[in-house]
Amino acid sequence: MIEKKMKQPSDLLYALDIGTRNVVGLVMRRTADDTVQVIDFEIIEHPDRAMYDGQIHDIEKVVRIVSKVTKALEERLSCKLTKVAVAAAGRALKTDKVKIARRIDGTEQITKGLMDAIEMEGIQMAQMKLENVKEKHEPKYYCVGYSVMQYELDGAMILNPLGHRGESLGMEIIATFLPHIVVDSLYTVVDQVGLEVLSMTLEPIAAIQVAIPQKFRLLNLALIDVGAGTSDIALTRGGAVFSYGMVAVAGDAMTEALANHYLLDFETAEKLKMALKDQSSVTFRDIVGMSYTLTREEIIDALRPTMERVVKQIASKVLEFNEKPPSAVFCIGGGCQVPGFTDLLSEALSISKERTVIKSTDSLENIEFLCDFASGPEFITPVGIGYSAFKDKEQDFITVTLNDKSLRLLNSRPLNVSDALILVGYPARRLIPEKGKSLKIVVEGREKVFQGESGVPAEILLNGMPVALDHFIKHKDSIKIEPAIKGTDADVKLEDLHEIQQTIMLDRLPLSMVAEVKVNGDKVSSRLHTLKNNDKVECRMIKTLGELIEIHGLPKDLKYTKDKTPLGHSDMIDVKDTLSTLRDVEPLKTIEPQVMAKEKPAAVIKEPFWVIVNGNKVEFSGDKTRFVFIDVFDYYAFDRSKPQGVLKLELNGQKAAFLEPLNCGDTLEIGWM
Repeated sequence: MIEKKMKQPSDLLYALDIGTRNVVGLVMRRTADDTVQVIDFEIIEHPDRAMYDGQIHDIEKVVRIVSKVTKALEERLSCKLTKVAVAAAGRALKTDKVKIARRIDGTEQITKGLMDAIEMEGIQMAQMKLENVKEKHEPKYYCVGYSVMQYELDGAMILNPLGHRGESLGMEIIATFLPHIVVDSLYTVVDQVGLEVLSMTLEPIAAIQVAIPQKFRLLNLALIDVGAGTSDIALTRGGAVFSYGMVAVAGDAMTEALANHYLLDFETAEKLKMALKDQSSVTFRDIVGMSYTLTREEIIDALRPTMERVVKQIASKVLEFNEKPPSAVFCIGGGCQVPGFTDLLSEALSISKERTVIKSTDSLENIEFLCDFASGPEFITPVGIGYSAFKDKEQDFITVTLNDKSLRLLNSRPLNVSDALILVGYPARRLIPEKGKSLKIVVEGREKVFQGESGVPAEILLNGMPVALDHFIKHKDSIKIEPAIKGTDADVKLEDLHEIQQTIMLDRLPLSMVAEVKVNGDKVSSRLHTLKNNDKVECRMIKTLGELIEIHGLPKDLKYTKDKTPLGHSDMIDVKDTLSTLRDVEPLKTIEPQVMAKEKPAAVIKEPFWVIVNGNKVEFSGDKTRFVFIDVFDYYAFDRSKPQGVLKLELNGQKAAFLEPLNCGDTLEIGWM
């Protein structure tokens, strides 16, 4: 006997299953050896239709029934029940398939983070498809589960794209959602009864907790809850529940078939259906007063076409979500108890009859009944609600912050970062680093593609530490997201083209081989000219020694040697008498008389000698009779090893040659053009 207390004892748990047909309340407790005991229970049917397919439609009527159930238990247990475990109806679950494909950086390996981001975007697509609203920031659905059915890389199916490279990654995703209204209405009923929600789960999750324990979930199993208006499906594989589904036909369809066939009211037809499980013959009267006494087999024959239709739809949905027959099927709910139902289901799924079974409460592990509780499969879910509450100590909802915004997530399964992002509607594209635009250039009729830079992935911080999208979250966690940064677009200048970089070495001095450059037919003088997409570049190259001398302003009367003809990239050309020897020689008359002034031989320069080079004062030293332009490279740092165009030489604002004589105070300009 439980001692009378003013409030609910801490070791007792109140579980409530608000169903379509009735409300079931159980009081339970857990023993030291981890057994869950059912101490007492109460079942009250709805007097009229306040629930449809597991969803509350008339809150006031449901409140009255829940109050009656609660008070009956309180009176027998002599305590005040204050907290309750509840479950949202699996019948309200909505499942949808989506296909998504995204262009990706073909130069980078596919990472888990990239796959997670595309999965998340696919779930958001399914969510918007359900709501039929685009760009809505406050979703009306919770995502309670999803699974990737298949991947495609560059249009071809692949088992696992992780680590591969490609231009396009696609996937087909099945996602399951729970409408907010289901959760909100449950909270309203519980609050009006004067109770506080201790924990919340989903009915399929609650049922599977006790019907298919964790140790069996490595197997591919199906749990089918054949209720009144709908049949709920949960599938396990790889140690987890990977998918949920719902079919909008169940026990009521069979009841209505009997009502139509024998001209019965719904309640009489329901009693007739339920009598089939344990009576070999049934006597009943139709609405005009005619009496029948029929065998079970006769009634089942009349019911068979409808039962086959229900089974066919259930099997079709199981095969759609599971992609193959499961290894075994467990059936619960009142609708599955019609004789012959499981046999028809096994045939539709192409599995043996021995592997399609009805699960009842008397076969549950770690559950002990201290009261005369019903053993039918329709009571698996209420037991599971209480069992789940004992097993999960976390809150029914967890609260986290995402970029300083508070979010509340239904704690129906292990939650990760992506769940929070989906709930807030965070754009998945902000997580995927986008590669910069490439640039296509046509050079001398040949197409060249310059790639943009790879982007920087989004940074996800959980409580200040970097994590991935699939990292699990808990109550009061803080999530910060720094969006991905797009890579820099390809930036190509003329000097970046290989053709522009071709040089000839003249006494170890690199000279450009480009005589003229045209972009889209227009002559371009600057090698720093920025190219645009689809630009057409034409280069006229220096092919002869004469062109080289003329274009670069070299002395024409000097004798040159070259290692091969015609001129080509990296050719070595020597002056017969080295330039260093020629520095002290009288300049030749043929070298650009308009620029070079003829001078008489002079004495060795003894006074300080200096010039201005690119705005900087440069002092020369050494005993020389004269200094010429090329001497400046001995005193002024200028990198000629990497040509960036045609060498630019100017003396006092005029074009100059290498052997141009210098005077103290001259102004020189050196650069590339």
